[in-house]
Amino acid sequence: MRLPTFLTRGFCLAATLVFFIGVANADSVEPEISVVATFPESNPFNQVVNGDRNQIFLTIENKSDRNVTLQTVGGSFHHPETGTLVKNTTSLAYGVPLLESAKLQIPYAFHSEFKTGDLRLTIWLDHTTEDEKYRVIAYDSIITIVEPEMSWFDFKLVSTYFIVAAMLGGASYYAYLTYFPALKVKNPKRRQEGSAPAATTTGASTTGYDEDWIPEHHLKKPKARKTAVSSGEEPNTGETSATEGRKRKTRK
Repeated sequence: MRLPTFLTRGFCLAATLVFFIGVANADSVEPEISVVATFPESNPFNQVVNGDRNQIFLTIENKSDRNVTLQTVGGSFHHPETGTLVKNTTSLAYGVPLLESAKLQIPYAFHSEFKTGDLRLTIWLDHTTEDEKYRVIAYDSIITIVEPEMSWFDFKLVSTYFIVAAMLGGASYYAYLTYFPALKVKNPKRRQEGSAPAATTTGASTTGYDEDWIPEHHLKKPKARKTAVSSGEEPNTGETSATEGRKRKTRK
């Protein structure tokens, strides 16, 4: 009677241990999280443009029977052949809860400053469940690094050129005023206006020099010419002969 009782107790203890181990394993199993990463429709060839704000959309679905909290999303660039890490992207914190069987779509933006060519882009998300942290790979594929298209009508490019030109122009003007000051030009009109009253007060003649300091006997004044008729008309021959005859009679 003692042996069957001992065996019965042993079987019960083993079943209890198996039950608790199964529950513990069930709790430690990673919850099933489905993630699909897609580039926008405007980028069908999965190109990453240097200097631009590149964006990718993550569609996350919680397929487990437990609640999950989305913590962070990050990524990294790797060499396409060796897998060597080139650079990590910016990690964004979300802290968004994902309920059971819930689906959520979030955008993830990153920047690139690499040489043109192919690189491997890896994007992941970290989530927690009952104080346990897990990581799910959302995207792992080869992408192409390209340079932005140049356009003369690009507002950003034109504004950048305008600002740089304005700064250079201001600096050049400041240097010109500092090292090459403007010369003071005398106004000839002011000189003429200031000298005119002096000429009138000193009695300067129209010849261009002052005659006050010259002695009078050195000044040659032009003699007035005698004119026969004040009106400037030549006298008639008859009148001249009559006047000559009268002069002769008076002399006799």
